[in-house]
Amino acid sequence: MKAGYYAVIFTSKRTPADESGYSEMAQHMYDLAARQPGFIGVEHARESIGITVSYWESLQSISDWKTQSEHLLAQQKGRASWYEAYHIRICKVEREYEFHKTGTGTPGLR
Repeated sequence: MKAGYYAVIFTSKRTPADESGYSEMAQHMYDLAARQPGFIGVEHARESIGITVSYWESLQSISDWKTQSEHLLAQQKGRASWYEAYHIRICKVEREYEFHKTGTGTPGLR
């Protein structure tokens, strides 16, 4: 991917509530985001905190996603039940590079 796209970094601390409901909603949000104009991809990890980084072509595509009706409902449910706290950062990717051991591929990376 050519630099000049955007990353939305969502860092969260979860509550212990409704793990199965959370997992189902997270999958639904991924499926929905993947159909949004301007969506490029996503990476995520969870231990004591969760980090999800989604990639977008423009600030407008990020804004459109933030206000998408099903996403708004998921945000409300998240604040009410699933998150103790979260922090969102939006960054422009100016440069990127990668490393891969020969023949190992990139499991888990876009």
